[in-house]
Amino acid sequence: MLCWKKAMSRKEMCLLLGATSVGKTLLLKRLQKLSFHGFGELESPPSTLPTVGTNLTDLRLKKKKITVRELGGCMGPIWPCYYKDCSSVIFMVDSANIAQISSSCIQLLSVLSAEPLRNASVLILFNKRDMPCIMSLMEIKSLFRMDDIVASATQPITTLELSARSGEGLQEVLSWLESIMIK
Repeated sequence: MLCWKKAMSRKEMCLLLGATSVGKTLLLKRLQKLSFHGFGELESPPSTLPTVGTNLTDLRLKKKKITVRELGGCMGPIWPCYYKDCSSVIFMVDSANIAQISSSCIQLLSVLSAEPLRNASVLILFNKRDMPCIMSLMEIKSLFRMDDIVASATQPITTLELSARSGEGLQEVLSWLESIMIK
């Protein structure tokens, strides 16, 4: 156990956070398949259940490996217990759930203001872009006040649109993970 703890450095751990039902588990399943099997034709989305607790998933990025720790949305109050163990954060937002936008913004601000994450690389994913009743990216960024958040954050922040269901944007997520592993 001690050897494993030493081998698993902070640089190799990424937290995947977001409210309940934003698509974190589906994203992880898709990224894992793509990182190990390449970008062939995506099969239909696998079934998922809400995460109660935490999921650890290894992704192979070129010649490096990163472990992504997904924390269930219902675990929001104890997310800070996991901050010291990571160097990057992926924060997912359900862009089709307008009722959830303001609480997601509050969660994001809490994550960004946490001292252990002040130097972490942050990727904000606006998921479910394939749904028919979504706001435009400009509208959602305006509601989040993304320009203000990016300007005041100590972390480097990247934003991307994706659909974990259709696979749109998954390559960009893997590319972001590869880029932060170089640092």
